[in-house]
Amino acid sequence: MGTSAVLRGRSAARRAARSSPMNAAARWGLAARGTLYLLIGALALSIAFGGDEQADRGGALRELASRPFGEFLIWAVGVGLVGMALWRLSEAAFGASGPDGRKKHKRAMSGARAVFYGVIAYSVLSFAAGEQGSGSSDEQSRDVTAQALGLPGGQWLVAGAGLAIAGAGVWIGVRALRRSFHKDLKRAEMPQGARRAVDVLGVTGGVARGAFFAAAGAFAVRAAADYDPDEAKGMDDTLRTFADTPAGPWLLVAMAVGLALFGLFSFALARWRRV
Repeated sequence: MGTSAVLRGRSAARRAARSSPMNAAARWGLAARGTLYLLIGALALSIAFGGDEQADRGGALRELASRPFGEFLIWAVGVGLVGMALWRLSEAAFGASGPDGRKKHKRAMSGARAVFYGVIAYSVLSFAAGEQGSGSSDEQSRDVTAQALGLPGGQWLVAGAGLAIAGAGVWIGVRALRRSFHKDLKRAEMPQGARRAVDVLGVTGGVARGAFFAAAGAFAVRAAADYDPDEAKGMDDTLRTFADTPAGPWLLVAMAVGLALFGLFSFALARWRRV
């Protein structure tokens, strides 16, 4: 009886993970992610042309708050990201769509994504609830790095985290170039023009997102090597460094456009992704 009840419980949980509400939660989450990236890209573009906005999640939320129905929009983004975290958690527990969705490494990656989006959702909902004084992503990165460096073996911990972030960035960029997202799309349902457009968005946006993570990871490794938390950079500072290269602000323009395109790609996934 006990074993039978456990099996029935697992079967019910799997059905819930494949249900229409979970499907809607995943698509809402992808749209919420797209909203943040689109706004961050727009803010970074403004910085490239002399603006003083903050191109990170906090800046995007403040931009939303300044719009009509801004409070509602921020809550909607936060709830959507909760849906994203729950979707990824269901993939970790029961496997993702596709023939290899139940492989251990796929489920482990889904678990890591669930944690990542859970943290992001918490910060957005905290902002929506009125906790707007948590500081910029740059301050948070320096604070976290300083705390980690103070731990036994802290330099190795920070260096390992930086290498993992940089490696994830390279992996994101390579997957985008290889168009690995094709296997997740309902391409048979997409018009030919939409397929071409989504390819442009996925490749360009994915490469820009990968470049950002690779750069952020490199700064964390540098902070560990120099034992200096000020070398760690959040999203805003990382993006601003692209303007300090020999290419000048035009590299930041390219990054800004790429992140905005990744936002549009996320909207396309909300429409055509297999869940």
